[in-house]
Amino acid sequence: MTQHAIQTRRVAFDHPKGSLRRHYVDGDLVMSHLVALLSATFPPGEDFFVRSVRHYRDRITDPDLAAQVRGFIGQEVVHGREHDHLNRTLRAMGYPTHRISAVVRRDLRLADRFLPPIVRLGFTAGLEHYTATAAECLLTDPRAQELLGDTSVRSILLWHALEESEHKAVAFDVFRHVGGTERTRIRTMRFISAGFLFLMVTGTFVSLLGDPATYRPGRLLRSLAALRHSPFLGREVIRRLRAYNEPGFHPDDFDSTDLLERWREKLFGAEGTLTANLR
Repeated sequence: MTQHAIQTRRVAFDHPKGSLRRHYVDGDLVMSHLVALLSATFPPGEDFFVRSVRHYRDRITDPDLAAQVRGFIGQEVVHGREHDHLNRTLRAMGYPTHRISAVVRRDLRLADRFLPPIVRLGFTAGLEHYTATAAECLLTDPRAQELLGDTSVRSILLWHALEESEHKAVAFDVFRHVGGTERTRIRTMRFISAGFLFLMVTGTFVSLLGDPATYRPGRLLRSLAALRHSPFLGREVIRRLRAYNEPGFHPDDFDSTDLLERWREKLFGAEGTLTANLR
């Protein structure tokens, strides 16, 4: 089990009108829509994660894990709030974040209604592995960081990435603590992998349809060609995602101790770039 304390940072980010250009991810058409899509999934997704873990809170007998859960819930609540704020800004820029959030919220409420709690917790553990893998790619690969320039989107994603890595094992540890089996863990991961890929492809496609730049000769093709070389689709990312399906896997198999220490200081140290965002 992860041993470090999980701190709930009360941060707030501003996105002044006009501070983001239309295609804010290094001018790239597809990546800008893809990041907006991901941001739109976070508020309903974080709510679902909190509900799934909180359901078992009374069954957690390990005081260290109980403290981890409190930190996890606090961080996820702030993530949802700040991405909701960002999503309103992106919506004003023409991205259909409100529609995507509504679809995800509806589907997750159906999961609440019809799926057993342990399956929902398995979904949460698996999706947390996806977010932590993407987060650690962002924190380790300068190419990924350069895509976001010096915008407010860069700030919110770096903060979010730090905290996703900090609490990457919490839902997983709760799943094991309350009796979740390896079979259920791996099966739920396979299911959500298919669903997540479907959402990313169809959601980005629908989002692109509303962007006039999509119809400019060559613009979409060039962006799709560049996507093949994205650091987020590299071999190491794919290897880490697939590792989840191996028997005996644990998120801490990928040690992020040094990475976290470096980024905590860089973002929230005495001279941290985001220290002023703490409330």
